[in-house]
Amino acid sequence: MSKLLIAHGGAPTAVINASLYGAVMEAKKSGKVDAVLGARHGSAGILAEDFIDLGALGPEALALLRVSPASAIGTSRTPLEGPDYEQMVRILQKHGIDRVLFNGGNGSMNTCARLSEACAGTGIAVGGIPKTIDNDLDGTDHAPGYGSAARFAARSMQEIAADVAAMPIHVCIVEYMGRNAGWITAASALAREKTGGAPHLVLLPETPFEEERFLARVKRVWDQGQGVIVAVSEGARYADGRLVAPPLFTAGRATYFSAVSQYLARLVIEKLGIKARSEMPGILGRSCAEMVSPVDREEAERMGALAARAVLSGQGGCMAGLRRVSNEPYRCEDVLMPLKRSALRERLMPEEMIDRDRYDVTDAFLRWCRPLIGGELPDLLQLSYGG
Repeated sequence: MSKLLIAHGGAPTAVINASLYGAVMEAKKSGKVDAVLGARHGSAGILAEDFIDLGALGPEALALLRVSPASAIGTSRTPLEGPDYEQMVRILQKHGIDRVLFNGGNGSMNTCARLSEACAGTGIAVGGIPKTIDNDLDGTDHAPGYGSAARFAARSMQEIAADVAAMPIHVCIVEYMGRNAGWITAASALAREKTGGAPHLVLLPETPFEEERFLARVKRVWDQGQGVIVAVSEGARYADGRLVAPPLFTAGRATYFSAVSQYLARLVIEKLGIKARSEMPGILGRSCAEMVSPVDREEAERMGALAARAVLSGQGGCMAGLRRVSNEPYRCEDVLMPLKRSALRERLMPEEMIDRDRYDVTDAFLRWCRPLIGGELPDLLQLSYGG
């Protein structure tokens, strides 16, 4: 018989526990394992031999696990070196663990791939479950976690737009997460109810920031008398790679950003003399259970179950993923792919999804993204619009 260990890596999402639920339930019904364990706080928990008995969870706890946001077993960004992987192999063997799953983004898939290599010849199968709100994980059409973050971006933009339309006296800069990829910020465009509506500008990391052009576009919209709403990614940068708002601190792959929304709001005030304010949902955008996309939750669960089936059958070195079959009706196939395809490889927004003027997204993006947020946004009444 076997023991399955599941670890989370990187930032949590609103549906990461749905993947955990899917993996646990698949393992329990398989009859192939003696125990299902969780590593408390990811890689750090493995190295500390700190495990949670997930197999002991009763029906009520498991049902709650499926709908709880963030990571119920904890996660981490523990930096690992070569000897750490060798130590993890010894720990797995010590505890009789011969099946391992990592749930995370491209950094976690790199950890997963390296552990899989370190386990070669030991009989330990290691696999990956995709997860990232940033949607920058290569090899899968999209990653679980993104659909809910996209829904939050669209809904928050929809409500901010209603507020600004009611009293259009300022420029509002709304900042969404996204270091190098603008997928979340782009999703705010799903809130747009008419051509020319909010968000009026969409600033992505994939598009170099030009201060004078930005200010000119803001002024053009402002002169229409409807207020201005700008959606911007936290990682907005200039053509030379410099961040528009310099980071507060950088250590390895971890970057602690200053607020680009505050910087741009100040720029508008100083350069254009227009009242401006900034909004930054921050981690609420990745952890809001009220905004979970049912499509996202269902796919997260599927990915956990698929990855579990793979390692339980002895197939290691793979990550579960999604392959888009169609937009209308929406359908994705479950697939397995080599872990190395996603390890430390960032998937940015493709050119065909970014508008030619570089301040918006295309219909191709909207068609691709709309099914992921799990249904249409609610209708809102606004009688003050002109025209």
